[in-house]
Amino acid sequence: MASTDQNKFMLEAIRLSIENVTSGNGGPFGAVIVKDGEIIARGANGVTATNDPTAHAEVVAIRNACAALGTFQLDGCEIYTSCEPCPMCLGAIYWARPDKMYFANTKKDAADINFDDQFIYEELELPYQNRKLKTEQIMAEEALEAFKLWATSNAKIEY
Repeated sequence: MASTDQNKFMLEAIRLSIENVTSGNGGPFGAVIVKDGEIIARGANGVTATNDPTAHAEVVAIRNACAALGTFQLDGCEIYTSCEPCPMCLGAIYWARPDKMYFANTKKDAADINFDDQFIYEELELPYQNRKLKTEQIMAEEALEAFKLWATSNAKIEY
């Protein structure tokens, strides 16, 4: 059962999702990031408002939180999102490494209003040659140079 604080944080994510629709700024998605019991960042879907297909609520909140903290990882943080994240957002959340994620609406709820990401989940399971997006590997040997440099670099910051 959710605590009072958890409910408070999720209500803020939900409020952002509702406000985003009523203001005409974008899709019905909101997210907040919490550290030490305080909201440190908020995000709402800004795809159509910013002409940025990556401006999903969770990604916006992650960007804002990382800027506020001055770090590229969200250790010690929790993310509250008004909907179960799409594949892109879920990947971003894993990369950001928060301690925990909470969501309200499910991906089925999103699909029911035509935000259906199931085809992406299915595409990710396929070898790249079989995906709907025509994909071809080229210049692999040349590209390996950057990986070789990274592997031997003493200046890298691993993540």
